[in-house]
Amino acid sequence: MSEQDTHSEAVGEPTRRDFLYLTTGMAGAVGAVSVAWPFIDQMRPDASTLALASIEVNVAALQPGMSLTVKWRGKPVFIRNRTPEEVTAAAAVPLDQLKDPVARNANLPADAQATGADRSGGQGKENWIVMIGSCTHLGCVPLGQSGEYNGWFCPCHGSVYDTAGRIRKGPAPQNLAIPAFKFTSDTVIQIG
Repeated sequence: MSEQDTHSEAVGEPTRRDFLYLTTGMAGAVGAVSVAWPFIDQMRPDASTLALASIEVNVAALQPGMSLTVKWRGKPVFIRNRTPEEVTAAAAVPLDQLKDPVARNANLPADAQATGADRSGGQGKENWIVMIGSCTHLGCVPLGQSGEYNGWFCPCHGSVYDTAGRIRKGPAPQNLAIPAFKFTSDTVIQIG
């Protein structure tokens, strides 16, 4: 057997050298994946982050006029059981008086208008409002039931929101965002 007969091209069948090339390449690929896997794996969300993907909040104790702040995905979320007067006041505001006429409600189409109803908990739940409690100007946390419209007021730069969380005065460009949420029962809200 000559030197040229040791290659598969000459013999027509795989040789020992071909086998060694193949196994060395496979071992190198397995080694590369085993070295890269810890770097790839560390990019996945932490278990505590996944646990916060959605939360359930029992609101049975919230009487009309009461609010609750919960933490969801590292952000404060305002939940308020509005009084009939607050619901009426929010519904009475003409859309042309709003600085931001878009609802910013993740439960509705992106172009939904910022009516009192479209900013609320939906049909039959108009008294409920659930909003991310982060001012849309610089991310401060507004104070509840304060300001000119008895909604939310951000003392840092003077942004004033009404009882539906709509920006009415100040530097904030948008209404407070409404996350995806739903009532899983009459007294439990699932956020996320």
